[in-house]
Amino acid sequence: MLRAAVLRSVHTRSVLALCAAGVVALALSVPAAQAAPAPQAAPWASAARADGPADTPSKRPVVRHRHTADDIHRFLTWFYGTHGPTEAQRERFVSDFLKEKQAQNPDHDVILCAQNTPRNIEVGPVTVAQSAGVGWATVTAYWADGTTSTFTAYVALDSHPIELHEVVCAQ
Repeated sequence: MLRAAVLRSVHTRSVLALCAAGVVALALSVPAAQAAPAPQAAPWASAARADGPADTPSKRPVVRHRHTADDIHRFLTWFYGTHGPTEAQRERFVSDFLKEKQAQNPDHDVILCAQNTPRNIEVGPVTVAQSAGVGWATVTAYWADGTTSTFTAYVALDSHPIELHEVVCAQ
């Protein structure tokens, strides 16, 4: 039993060391400044981030914005609202991947993991995995019959504009 615990401890340290090395390698491979489009004005977006004044916009170094946990929470709260997203929100703020998933499941709303309209929706805390480039939150839907359902909504950190990338329904 002690031997198994020691082996697990050694294995865990090895995995953590590999993960840390991967994060460092990823951080070193990302350029410090990239050209990016002008910051979008949206209710969930953080303040624009630039390195300071420059002579012309084409010479101005801009750090590419990655969505934060707060950005994602504001977006998901706005996107889902009280009863789910509108058709315009579904068209503009949903990934092509998720739109295709919906096309393959016409009798089921893959964005709400349901067939009906919920009475209310709440977005839980957001978790961000910088190295994976994704953030997610558990979303709870409240139904007219008093039941609840949950699903996980995923947002790509580098999506511009911010968009819902994937939804995984709870079993």
